[in-house]
Amino acid sequence: MTTMTALDTLVPGAPGLTGHRLGTPQQAGALTMVPVTGPAAPGFTPPRTGLKLSRVAGYGRVELANTAESGVAIVPLHIGYIQDRAQNHALCRSAFLAPGQSLMFEDACCVQESQGGYLADADQWFFVLPVELRARALELRGVHGYGKLWDDIAALNARYGLPPRGHLEQILSRKRPVLTQFRSRLELAPGQVGALFFVAGAFAGLEIAPDPGYFAEMWPALVCFAYGVAAWHAEPPPAGTAPLETDGDGGGLDSVRGALESDRAARLAEIAGRLADVPAGPAELHEEDRFLDLRLSTVTAPHLAGQIVTGGGRTLYASLFAR
Repeated sequence: MTTMTALDTLVPGAPGLTGHRLGTPQQAGALTMVPVTGPAAPGFTPPRTGLKLSRVAGYGRVELANTAESGVAIVPLHIGYIQDRAQNHALCRSAFLAPGQSLMFEDACCVQESQGGYLADADQWFFVLPVELRARALELRGVHGYGKLWDDIAALNARYGLPPRGHLEQILSRKRPVLTQFRSRLELAPGQVGALFFVAGAFAGLEIAPDPGYFAEMWPALVCFAYGVAAWHAEPPPAGTAPLETDGDGGGLDSVRGALESDRAARLAEIAGRLADVPAGPAELHEEDRFLDLRLSTVTAPHLAGQIVTGGGRTLYASLFAR
């Protein structure tokens, strides 16, 4: 594995990811995922089992609750909820929630142009906004207006050959069987706390969680929706699988093992090259929130955007995406 220096490269001045390492890249069509392993920071509420969307108090106003008895919740950046009997919303920002705390997000955005209702907990499932919408959503944090993302959603639908409406479920719900294939074709590595994502060979995003449990609960939303949507759109035409070249000894076990190692090394070298090609430059960090020694900051730069959580001199959470 390779030492993880991506965050130091992408965001100069941000606390680094000491002890984090890159694993073997995995590819499914146009989507490449590089696992990130590293030291865990226990004590954070996992987002699926501990964080709940408790109510929708009108268009653009949603309340989340940390239902855990202990552990601070880092609300994942751009998390959104789909349910049958309530308006579908997504958040424009991250936040901290103490154990048992509820927080009303006044600047949420509707991702569905129709009336809502009350929540049925069993019907909830969450997603993360597709990467194509994330830079705009981050810019709209703090801006009130439930339809503020509809034009961008309509434009995204139009690019994908769908009716140009502000209905994100045209992609997320109707294409869900296709998008969930990325989850089955890419596998979590033991101890994985993050991932680098590339779409069609270009850097798309870096996601880091405090611990493997947190990342495992974020995994479907990230791989299927945050990055899977763009990968689905960029999916190359079907092609035959190239045979694995061996040493010419008839394909013995040692030869196959050597060929696999060479292939993995080549893919890691390719990923390193892709990272080196990511546009770099000064990045601005703006502190948004505090909880004890934790700091939530927004990262803005010409080449990327997102938010990070730091504490104890290192980065504990990061959701950074290419512009």
